[in-house]
Amino acid sequence: MSRLSSAGTVAWAVSRGLVPYPQAVALMEARAAEIASGDSSELVWLVEHPPLYTAGPGARREDLLDPDRFEVHQTRRGGQLTYHGPGQRVAYVMLDVGARGRDVRAFVSALEMWVIATLAGFGVRGETRAGRVGVWVARDETGREDKIAAIGVRLTKWISLHGISINVAPDLAHYAGIVPCGISEHGVTSLADLGRDMTMEAVDKELRSAFEQIFGATADSRCPITDR
Repeated sequence: MSRLSSAGTVAWAVSRGLVPYPQAVALMEARAAEIASGDSSELVWLVEHPPLYTAGPGARREDLLDPDRFEVHQTRRGGQLTYHGPGQRVAYVMLDVGARGRDVRAFVSALEMWVIATLAGFGVRGETRAGRVGVWVARDETGREDKIAAIGVRLTKWISLHGISINVAPDLAHYAGIVPCGISEHGVTSLADLGRDMTMEAVDKELRSAFEQIFGATADSRCPITDR
């Protein structure tokens, strides 16, 4: 497994309960600015959100099938429309990509490998597909593939914001209000849907282990919600 590490130790924080999306974005942007100025360490922040949709710069109006179902938040991360909600682990990744080689493609590939390694810990084979963002699972011999994880990032002053989301046990019916990432010919799945009834704590442990293999050492940190 290729590494994209730097010399520093990455702070690792986990929020319990549901974090409002606007608050998460504000805290992320503040932390990224502090990392860029050298005033804070890199951070991975694990959260869950209340049910909501986010629309990236490439989102198409026609892909929002049920605009009144949940709040829709405009976001500057890459990608189109996606869903966040309880039972989905979101990992916000504030890393210094400048110190990790300044290779955006390699960084996104490392995020994909992080997700794939995490899923492998539960016996799930995650795969990437050309032209389709995220991580996919082949469901049967018919060639059906469902998305289990989304990836969307942006960089500011070479610091990454946003990150990944893995469906642990969300209500998959909530995806019916959108065309996820503009892809209508494939579905969505989760660890629970695949028969892996894992706790969020177990997923967090696997996420951290896989992250350290690819990005380097981590250290426990207070949650950003309580840092300020």
